[in-house]
Amino acid sequence: MSQEFQGRVALVTGGARGQGRSHALAFAERGADIVICDRCADSDALDYPLASEADLAQTAAMVESLGRRCLSVRADTADKAAMRALVQRAEEELGSIDIAVANAGVTGISMLGEHNGELWDEVIGSNLTGVFHTLAAVTPGMIARGYGRIITTSSMMGRTASPAMSAYVSSKWGVIGLTKAAAVELAPHGITVNSIAPGNIATPMVMNDSMYRKFRPDLENPAWDDVAPVLAAKTHLLPIAAIEPEQVSRVVLFLAAEASAHLTGMVFPIDAGAGAANSA
Repeated sequence: MSQEFQGRVALVTGGARGQGRSHALAFAERGADIVICDRCADSDALDYPLASEADLAQTAAMVESLGRRCLSVRADTADKAAMRALVQRAEEELGSIDIAVANAGVTGISMLGEHNGELWDEVIGSNLTGVFHTLAAVTPGMIARGYGRIITTSSMMGRTASPAMSAYVSSKWGVIGLTKAAAVELAPHGITVNSIAPGNIATPMVMNDSMYRKFRPDLENPAWDDVAPVLAAKTHLLPIAAIEPEQVSRVVLFLAAEASAHLTGMVFPIDAGAGAANSA
């Protein structure tokens, strides 16, 4: 396998499981040392379990098994001080952060009239404020070195909308705006900033009992096999219920590679064609 990221350090937020773990391993396989963080705690505002400390430790062990260094820290991206401390430690121990993947995020479903402030704060804090804190923490070092690759995680819901997802949709539209603003600001320093917009990805954010019940309220105990046909028919253009995280990682790798050095401020859908019907 190509070692195109040899000598680079990649930060992946939300790295304990799902897309974050996939991205971290993909960079490690190609020679990068890795920094991962995750808050490793459930939220009372959400109705599905988040990643654990054991998940984070497992990702770190998997990276190290590939012969790469891994700095693993329990940190919430919504905490500005925690993100600045993480980046400072990474630069002291590993020398730099060359690539930052702002991946951490959550989802929450609620109709407007039933929406509570805790859910809004949780989703906006994780999905948008956390991305801002990540970018703000890594950019001073990138500017000083005259190099950086930043990839943010929006969603197919960052360019369209759906009922009962006002907080999630707002956060993911915001990520695209933040990405473009950062791209304009950082371009003179040789730093690129791009966003990915995944569809339904086969991770615990989508594959959990709460989500199953929301998609199949007609069933008492729906399972993935009950939900998959609904997702395939209603959300993606191609008849695919959920995309594997490794498919997303391929695009993340491209956006961090020298092959994409002249791409910035762009949004890359990884959504099985969902965006074809509603965005230019």
